[in-house]
Amino acid sequence: MRSKALAIVVFFAAFILTAGKGYTQTNSKKTFLKFTPGAIWPDNKGVHINAHGGGLLYDKGMYYWFGEHKVAGERGNSAMVGVHCYSSKDLYNWKDEGIALPVSADSTSDIAQGCILERPKVVYNRKSKMYVMWFHLELKGKGYSAARAGVAVSKKPTGPYKFLKSYRPNPNSLPFYPAGTPADEMVDCSRPKNESDQFFCRDLPGGQMARDMTVFVDDDGKAYHVYSSEENNTIQVAELTDDYTGHTGKFSRVYIGHQTEAPAVFKRNGLYYMIGSGCTGWAPNAARWFTSRSMFGPWTFHGNPCKGEGSDKTYGGQSTYILPVSGKKDAFIFMADKWEHKNAIDGRYLWLPIAFKGNDIEINWSDSWDLSVFK
Repeated sequence: MRSKALAIVVFFAAFILTAGKGYTQTNSKKTFLKFTPGAIWPDNKGVHINAHGGGLLYDKGMYYWFGEHKVAGERGNSAMVGVHCYSSKDLYNWKDEGIALPVSADSTSDIAQGCILERPKVVYNRKSKMYVMWFHLELKGKGYSAARAGVAVSKKPTGPYKFLKSYRPNPNSLPFYPAGTPADEMVDCSRPKNESDQFFCRDLPGGQMARDMTVFVDDDGKAYHVYSSEENNTIQVAELTDDYTGHTGKFSRVYIGHQTEAPAVFKRNGLYYMIGSGCTGWAPNAARWFTSRSMFGPWTFHGNPCKGEGSDKTYGGQSTYILPVSGKKDAFIFMADKWEHKNAIDGRYLWLPIAFKGNDIEINWSDSWDLSVFK
């Protein structure tokens, strides 16, 4: 009886400790064979995956998922821990690999605990043989005024990553314009034509604002940093240096004057696709998609890729990444986050397959699905 009573006490103590952290504990031995968008998604320890606003890297037969580690409550909307990493061979079952990039205990650091560190994306550089992480960074106590891009590197995909620097991209650089761009669509800082141009010109000396972001590596090894800029009024597509740790000064502006955030990019049959969202704070809104024959544009707006009930709110989520499934043709997963602003750690993941009709795309809701949808 004593041992049984002790077991009950230990069980409830563990339950209280786990609940206090905002985690959901489940059977850690369960194997998953499908995706259930919006549901609790336990890792190998039975804890809901803590990798919000994330992106995936496929490397040597393994997928790595990097995202924001959240804590309970509204406090979790700031970076109290860092960037969490998970690994998987099948995309359904994930192993906790720990914190890849911890925030700093040094209050003077750009990534001091309590800063805002969002949407981490990791790519591999074949020349330097380094893993490079980019993220949106806001300095501690400064709200969203810093609008910086941060970069860190590691010799291993799981880290630890070494923080290098944060800054606003491409100071004193004017945009690149595709051939045929009308002169009246080019920025003229002597006479800004609209609010977006005013923001661009205001930030020209110190570099452009960089908020919600992704990183895309093209077939030729060129890498691009795609981010919300100009007070979120414009997306900028910026070329990264050969080692992926800086900007070259070449960039273009996309969908000027239309508030857009949460960009996610992929390529199919030589055509570039971008999916993003509007700007409504933590509340969901309709997604939007674009195509181009060049990363520098021109990009064509196509409206909302989501269909059916809930499509006007992206089924409650917001885009964060598009994952090409290795070994499968035309297999792309739309990754979105369902934010829980009041209790950040409870944010859910909405992964849905992208369907193609020619060069057009559709995203439809499914309560559950698996990779067999990709023929």
